[in-house]
Amino acid sequence: MFIQTEATPNPATLKFIPGEPVLPSGTLDFRAAEETDASPMAARLFQIDGVTGVFLGSDFITVTNDGGDWQHLKPAILGVIMEHYISGQPMVVGDAATADDSEEFFDEADLEVVDTIKELLDTRVRPAVAQDGGDITFHGYKEGIVYLHMRGACAGCPSSTATLKGGIENLLRHFIPEVVEVRPVM
Repeated sequence: MFIQTEATPNPATLKFIPGEPVLPSGTLDFRAAEETDASPMAARLFQIDGVTGVFLGSDFITVTNDGGDWQHLKPAILGVIMEHYISGQPMVVGDAATADDSEEFFDEADLEVVDTIKELLDTRVRPAVAQDGGDITFHGYKEGIVYLHMRGACAGCPSSTATLKGGIENLLRHFIPEVVEVRPVM
């Protein structure tokens, strides 16, 4: 098995591409070892000293570290990923929810605007962000402000503010005049 690695715009996050499916749909974001009951592999990755986040996409895994040296962490991470695939264990056990399981909020009168926001995110934003090892999901819309979850490599990325304001906000404002601002939700 050959696992490719790619740098992401977030220097604390590295993208691992196993060449095999990771999740059949959605994404999972683990920010602490205590959250990994749904994924045996994520739990093992958190046992590596310095790992502070694991994000699972459809065909990639991003790992965030605490600022340590990738030269020392990368071999251990590659070993865990490879052992997981060789073992044949499932990536996710039980009824783990994928993507963002928090409740969305918006006024029903804004349903058409929200549907357009979601379509633009799904077709124009999320595929590009996935290339960088992350994900951005809709959280809410109120009084012209769009609230988005930034996950994986996007969470804590130094360029995330530029992506949000210069990219996503401009895109949404271009197609949806009602949108006045985009804000991240932690």
